[in-house]
Amino acid sequence: MNSRPYPTPATFTRARSGELFETAKTYFPGGVHSPVRAFKSVQGPAIFFERGEGCHLFDVDGQAFVDFCCSWGPLILGHVHPAVLERVQTTAANGMSFGTPTPHDNLIGKLILDNHRFIEMIRFVSSGTEAVMSALRLARGVTGRSKVIKFEGCYHGHVDSMLVKAGSGLVTFGISTSAGIPEAYAQETIVVPLADPEALESALRQNAGEVACVIIEPIPANNGLLLQNIEFLQFLREKTREYGVLLIFDEVISGFRVGFEGAAGLYDIEPDILTFGKIIGGGMPVGAYAASRAIMENVAPMGPVYQAGTLSANPVAMAAGFATLTELLKPGFYESLEEKTAQFTMHLQAYCDTRGYEVTFPHVGSIFWPTFTRKHIHRSDEIDGSRMDFFKTMHLECLKRGVYFGPSGYEVGFVSAAHTEADLDFAAEMICESLDVVFEG
Repeated sequence: MNSRPYPTPATFTRARSGELFETAKTYFPGGVHSPVRAFKSVQGPAIFFERGEGCHLFDVDGQAFVDFCCSWGPLILGHVHPAVLERVQTTAANGMSFGTPTPHDNLIGKLILDNHRFIEMIRFVSSGTEAVMSALRLARGVTGRSKVIKFEGCYHGHVDSMLVKAGSGLVTFGISTSAGIPEAYAQETIVVPLADPEALESALRQNAGEVACVIIEPIPANNGLLLQNIEFLQFLREKTREYGVLLIFDEVISGFRVGFEGAAGLYDIEPDILTFGKIIGGGMPVGAYAASRAIMENVAPMGPVYQAGTLSANPVAMAAGFATLTELLKPGFYESLEEKTAQFTMHLQAYCDTRGYEVTFPHVGSIFWPTFTRKHIHRSDEIDGSRMDFFKTMHLECLKRGVYFGPSGYEVGFVSAAHTEADLDFAAEMICESLDVVFEG
């Protein structure tokens, strides 16, 4: 019997979390510092966690949960991995930020560049959003053009020109999805559907000579797991080259997650610019953008594209990233993680198939998505929003049984190296019990 203090439906409580959340709402907008944390898409109040260990989270009410959020992806090794913790503590003891170059920059830079065939230079920043913002500016600076093509259903952080959705019609200029974004910014972004080669080519043709870049999550994982056919990604690479447009792979989630070279390596497609985040910081706030030497030499101080950051490449973040990435390069790391994820999702799928539940678990590498449909979903407009009520119930029932998913049915789950077979078996059993409640009451 597992000795961890997992809750049960009879013992689950959010008493202390509820108190803290009510207090937090008097200090912070919505009580949080990132909207999804407020549990608006599920049943609240938000849970306050105070400790992580391996694949487990522990909340302020003393309950343990098997964690499939993993801080939204960075914790591929699990919480407080010994090698990462030791390197962070040693580095922090010598100073947490200098605003200068440090030897840590060179260590992690060499490690990445030596093991990623598609990039020759890299610049570290402090978040995935900052990486995307900088990559877009670089693409515009290199090409001398202003327009950007993005895909409906891909999320690229809270960059002004990326917080847009499609208007009416197949290929449209962006419409802002947030207050505070001038229409002129949105009008520089062209939005096309995913998995639609005709729409993509039409957008490139209609705006020939004006488009600086096309940006895509090669593995879209911010609005469900919208796995793309490799033929579409190859077509995207072919057409961007034909029209002289730079291709940006936003690998903030997929980078170092589905392989050390991310989706670019998995699909053997070379983009012009890549953006990274999440895993590259090992749990610390880090992002990066990278490309060929010819493109990156346009970045200040070598070139005219300005970008700077006081805390960029601070030694503690660089140390955490270096320790994490070193572990990922060990033989068999990714193969083992992918096999665990495949077995876990296969277990869940077999149960749902036996019961006739309309649920599937698409996955790639160690990313998976519980979705309440039997269809293979390639595009965000194929997601039936009304079925998110099923996830809302599943999320609560999983919490009651000691399993934690990110609080939105549009978010993916992650398996870490810290998830053992026993942990995954326990979680699968609890998820299956939760699905029984969803479908049978």
